[in-house]
Formats: sequence, structure tokens, C-alpha cells
Amino acid sequence: MTESDMEILLSADENSGDVQKIIVPIDDEMDTVKSDSPNTVDELAMELATIKQSAKKIAIIGSRNLPITHQQMIETLSTALVMQGNTIITSGGSSGTNAAAIRGAMKANPDKLCVILPQTIGQQPSDVQDQLIGVPNIIEHSDRAMMTLADASRVCNREIIDECNQLICFLSHTSKTLHNAVQYAEEGHKVITVFYLD
Repeated sequence: MTESDMEILLSADENSGDVQKIIVPIDDEMDTVKSDSPNTVDELAMELATIKQSAKKIAIIGSRNLPITHQQMIETLSTALVMQGNTIITSGGSSGTNAAAIRGAMKANPDKLCVILPQTIGQQPSDVQDQLIGVPNIIEHSDRAMMTLADASRVCNREIIDECNQLICFLSHTSKTLHNAVQYAEEGHKVITVFYLD
């Protein structure tokens, strides 16, 4: 390594007055950006702008298998987000994350809740249908009536993410469908908050 490949920094010790010489290698490649690399500055700027928005569309999705304490936390979070002027987007669910998000948003302001179903209301279990009574903004998909619920749910998660500025997801490390949803949100440059339950 030659001196042209190094940057020499001098510093003085305040106590002894000794001057120390620090040699720092200069790597030209560190200062260049490859043409095929993503523009992370633009992505960060977009995320910062989303965070600063006073009212956002926030998707809340996650596991159905949650202890009651986690459900209460999600319900409280959903209520608080709506009270700040945000819109909550979620899917149907008789228990777990989605149900808690619906209950919380309905307490604060039903007009700030959008429920996107994987299929139709008629295809939901009766307890889900009961929970959706009074929800003013429900999007159904009769075109997915012949799909399995698992496939329809995957498509539904993507639709929810497409509609939001920010995703909040509650999942376990083994939740493949939800991990795929988070990855999809990352590809769409959404602001993401993930809570692992295990």
C-alpha cells in the first residue's frame, strides 16, 4: 500500500502533547455507487416522508393465535392510531390480530376503518360476519369465491399492503404467509413494523 492509497490523520494527545499518526486505507470502491444498486437515498426519503405524514393508511395484519393480552394491546394500538387521524386497513377475523384491529378502530371512528376480505362476507364464518356488522367500509371479492381460503388470503394481504403507507404485522417466526406479506411490503418500500410473538 502506498501513501497515495492512504489517508494520514494526525491527532494530538491533550495531556502529553504527543502527536499520533493514524493511517487509514482509502478504498476507491467505497466512494462509488454501482449503476445497478438501488437508490437507497430516495427510498429513505420516501420512508421519512411517510413517517412525517399526519394521517396515514396503516395496515394491521397478523396471526389469529394470540393470547388475550396481545389482542388487547393491538386493540389499544388501533384505537390510538385512529384517534390520531389514521385509517386502519385490515382483513376479517373472528379472533387474533385482525379482529383486535377492527374492535379498536370501531371504538375510535368506524369511518377510519377499511376491511378487505379475502372472499365474500357470505363465505366468512358466522362469528366473523357478526363482527363486521356496522363496519361501513368493507371490500368483498366474489371473484375469489372458488379459490382456497389460503390462496385468497395471500392475495388479500397483498391488496391490503398495496393500499397502505405503513404495515404493522404481528407474527411468529414460522408464519410463512405473513413473512411473505412482509417481504412484499419491503419490495413496495412500505414503512414496516414487525412484532414477533415467539
